Amino acid sequence: MPSVFIQVQYIMIQITFPDNSIKEFEKGSTPLQIAESISPQLARDIVAATVNSEAWDVTRPITENATLQLHKFDNKEGKHAFWHSSAHLMAEALQELYPDIKFGIGPAIENGFYYDVDAGDRVIAEKDLVAIENKMLELARAKQEFERKDVSKQEALDYFSAKDEIYKVELINDLEDGTITYYTQGNFTDLCRGPHLANTEVIKAVKLLNIAGAYWRGDEKRKQLTRIYGISFPKKKMLDEYLELLEQAKLRDHRKIGKEMELFMFSQRVGQGLPMWLPKGTLLRERLEQFLKNVQRKHGYQQVMTPHIGQKELYVTSGHYAKYGKDSFQPIHTPAEGEEFLLKPMNCPHHCEIYKFKPRSYKDLPLRLAEFGTVYRYEQSGELHGLTRVRGFTQDDAHIFCTPEQLKEEFCKVIDIIFHIFKALDFKEFEAQVSLRDKSNTEKYIGSDENWEKAERAIIEAAAEKGLETVVEYGEAAFYGPKLDFMIKDAIGRRWQLGTIQVDYNLPERFDLEYVGADDQRHRPVMIHRAPFGSMERFVAVLIEHTGGKFPLWLTPEQAVVIPVSEKYNDYAKKVLNLLNNSDIRTLVDERNEKVGKKIRDNELKRIPYLIIVGENEANDGTISVRKQGEGDKGVMKTEDFIAQFSQEVQEMMNV
Repeated sequence: MPSVFIQVQYIMIQITFPDNSIKEFEKGSTPLQIAESISPQLARDIVAATVNSEAWDVTRPITENATLQLHKFDNKEGKHAFWHSSAHLMAEALQELYPDIKFGIGPAIENGFYYDVDAGDRVIAEKDLVAIENKMLELARAKQEFERKDVSKQEALDYFSAKDEIYKVELINDLEDGTITYYTQGNFTDLCRGPHLANTEVIKAVKLLNIAGAYWRGDEKRKQLTRIYGISFPKKKMLDEYLELLEQAKLRDHRKIGKEMELFMFSQRVGQGLPMWLPKGTLLRERLEQFLKNVQRKHGYQQVMTPHIGQKELYVTSGHYAKYGKDSFQPIHTPAEGEEFLLKPMNCPHHCEIYKFKPRSYKDLPLRLAEFGTVYRYEQSGELHGLTRVRGFTQDDAHIFCTPEQLKEEFCKVIDIIFHIFKALDFKEFEAQVSLRDKSNTEKYIGSDENWEKAERAIIEAAAEKGLETVVEYGEAAFYGPKLDFMIKDAIGRRWQLGTIQVDYNLPERFDLEYVGADDQRHRPVMIHRAPFGSMERFVAVLIEHTGGKFPLWLTPEQAVVIPVSEKYNDYAKKVLNLLNNSDIRTLVDERNEKVGKKIRDNELKRIPYLIIVGENEANDGTISVRKQGEGDKGVMKTEDFIAQFSQEVQEMMNV
């Protein structure tokens, strides 16, 4: 009998990699299989993928020509998938330990994950976290696969209604049919978009960090759920390093240091999230403001001041009411019928009105208006955190109104200002992020596609011209325009978003801003929003934690303290004090009746840079003994020589 050969015809697809190389793979190949074809080690390392700009499971088939990025744990997308999968693993552990528990949401966050749960009559406390961790690790070792399934809206409603998952049912009711997916691992199924890990085995180390209360959907009128925060890693060593970082962060906590240094305070009677600056903190803030004002003056900025409130209509026109209305304080109603004011959520609408104060010519542009303006947002009480998340904060705001031809040059000049600030404050490591709109969800932005494309192109070209290496993040733009954000790394490696520059073609249209060009025709200016500090409150918080409260010499509220070794030398100490203060060195005298060793220790804890010790020899010789924070004894010298050295040190810091 003759042999029969059956020829199998494989359908191939083209995969384009980040380096623009193109390879063919069989239709239905998964990112994991593609990684395996490149390198077995790569296949072991990848935890997520991006296919045609969409987050993708590594085990999900690719059925058409596509672009592909493979993500390890060490990048943002990889961490997101790893921590999102860990949130599901924690939920499965909770389900086993607390069978009647109900689930809210469980996202990945910047550092780890959380899940909001309703444990009914049970109380989940800190003492229970170790048992939950152990159950998570037990389940992880079972190598449970994360399985994705598309379901109809009715199927999802039936499934979660049968399990009495009231929070999931509410979420499903807000979703469109045809967009709903499940993920299942082991005995746990969750409503989720993904992506997730291939299986649970790669989760090797888990730490549940704390428990908090969180109102369902952020609504204080709804039930308060239990929020459990955690973090996980593919290696135990990575968890140990992270926990060490947390210990360092506790020591640098700006709330702790701010209290020790008497910089700022909060009062329940004044209101949550409304910081009050104490004398030393006010000095620190004023010097930061003066520093930036001096820089801005050299770059042609003009200072303005605007009210803390504005008519509601102002923010309706700008679009801020639609964007921030839910997060704003309630309108202020006046005795006049129908008259409403709002605490201002942003300064830019006021600056647009200043621009309209009189007719403008192209010869008046660029017009650079700057203001340290305080704005207000009604943040949920559970989201407030020291100075980093408050309800009233002051922005180092400025708005540049320019012609389209001036846009790139003005944008580049703002980048120069941000570089200057980072160098003066010793922020050595930073990353530039181009924040663009989410093109698949454009309804949350204002303005035409044409204006958005022009604004995005201007930012990308300006960043390239300044030689910036940038990362692009879609969906991170402001509602009125794209932006360039600066992400700095602090002294212990944490990332903070500081400094932002935004290009805006839309507010000039909304406020009908015009200038007369050289052709005697009316034209629309372009608007640049910029805030190098971001907000004074958040910037000071980051600066405190970056420096551990040991600020640059030019900035610190108290630069020196004179310590007499006994009461006999108080008069000489005051003479030295006067000489230093008259030379613009912010100095005080510690006249307490304490041993000199205690005075030195106490003032070092206050993080005062220079300690000036005076006793019999110094009084007789007209000298001072100098100690520097972190460096110890600097020797005996004439007061005049110390003043000269101090001034030179400050000058070198400022001439960056």
